[in-house]
Amino acid sequence: MSSIVFSNVAFSYDAAPAGLLAGVRFGVSEGWTGVIGANGAGKTTLLQLACGELDPREGVIDRPKDGLYCPQRTDHPMDAFGPLLEATDGEAFRIRGRLGVEDDWLDRWETLSHGERKRAQIATCLWLQPGLLAVDEPTNHLDRRARQMVVDALRAYRGIGLLVSHDRELLDDLCAHCLFVDPPRVILRSGGYSIAVGELEQEAERARDARTKARKERKRLEQEAVVRRIHLQKAEKKKSLRGVAPRDHDARAKAYAARNADSGVGKRFHQMQGRVKKASEHEASIDVTRPERLGIEVHGSASARNALFRLGAGALPLGEGRAVRYPDLILQPSDRVALVGPNGSGKSTLIRHLLERIDLPPDRFIYIPQEISAEASAAALDVVRGARREDLGSIMAWVARLGSEPDRLLASELPSPGEVRKLILARHLAMNPHLIVMDEPTNHMDLPSIECVEAALAEFPGGLLLVSHDEVFLDALTTTRWEIVPLDAQGSTNELRVRQTCLSTTSAVREHREET
Repeated sequence: MSSIVFSNVAFSYDAAPAGLLAGVRFGVSEGWTGVIGANGAGKTTLLQLACGELDPREGVIDRPKDGLYCPQRTDHPMDAFGPLLEATDGEAFRIRGRLGVEDDWLDRWETLSHGERKRAQIATCLWLQPGLLAVDEPTNHLDRRARQMVVDALRAYRGIGLLVSHDRELLDDLCAHCLFVDPPRVILRSGGYSIAVGELEQEAERARDARTKARKERKRLEQEAVVRRIHLQKAEKKKSLRGVAPRDHDARAKAYAARNADSGVGKRFHQMQGRVKKASEHEASIDVTRPERLGIEVHGSASARNALFRLGAGALPLGEGRAVRYPDLILQPSDRVALVGPNGSGKSTLIRHLLERIDLPPDRFIYIPQEISAEASAAALDVVRGARREDLGSIMAWVARLGSEPDRLLASELPSPGEVRKLILARHLAMNPHLIVMDEPTNHMDLPSIECVEAALAEFPGGLLLVSHDEVFLDALTTTRWEIVPLDAQGSTNELRVRQTCLSTTSAVREHREET
């Protein structure tokens, strides 16, 4: 089967019987289709429905029998990863080579970077050659080189592909269509992300114009109805005998004459009422998406200390005889530092080492890790659910300002990776931190949320330490680079180098992004 077709599909989770998706109708064939929407909107649910991991509550899904879902999380290797490493066929060798998968990765899964784990996931899926492949955030955690390896591998896939990603460049590069998930609806549009979004924006503009015209017509008809009501009231008054003396024969004659006359005033008034009703229904039927009010503020201040932390020069083991060396490191109260380097070079290891040496009170320090396990995500949601009523309201208000639906999030069994990052960030927004450390902050976040977080961090007066492969994000927010580079061809020893960067101001960077 070379296509997948959703016919009037509805789905809801038991914890949220009101429903997540309803009346979903679309069909796509071979090639990649992007799946786009806010965190928690149901993108992963749609992929799991497509692959048969979930069953719809209503409707029918015609799909290939061998659908395969490649998840966002990289906590555990896929079941077929071991067989892929043991396989001796040419396709297995080709895929392992194309994605740089090494023979010992299964044995040292816990020491792999999340970027290496993601490549292992994708290699496993491509080796299985499913008729339908649904990939959730394939470029999360990847450096530029690894990202290109993944893009080339996905481009070679010849089945039906569904791709969830916040990577606009990837969606434009690979996708011939885009599905926009906006619960309970799913909208299919042609083209990559930029073309499809442009088409949706034009449709929204046309809808706004149509709604404006319909509103003006309704108001015009309502005014005309008022005039006709006045005419009707005058006509009714002429017919009335109320207050007319029994002997006032002239007045009574006029009233009887008015009653017998067929002026049509009443008929025209009722016709106008019908036209007003139809105009109101027409106005209400024009679906106009209202822009959401997004945006957050991170309250904080620069510490009065001379330094937020100091770390003397040393080396950290990375496993398998590998290590990363670093010089004396100091982070001053208002420093804005980007920690960069290839996948597996030791960035997260260095961050964990630094965290153990930061001597700040809990309410002066925010840390959001690169990956949050399913167990930790569920625990974070339970903590929020158990918060005091006023605290819960404040947290969920911030979650809403980051583009997620609070009620749907609280009713979920497990928050998505993007939602749990928002949840943790929202819990700390009321603090007055001196330092914010974020490991891959844009991973799993939808595009509007990334822009909200970027704008908020740009105004933060304290110290920033950001680990990311998102160069646009780092260029807008940081002025110092801690860059880990390999010292030998084997990559057994890496070295961290510190350099200042001469970057444009955040506002100038934003203006440049808007122009391009």
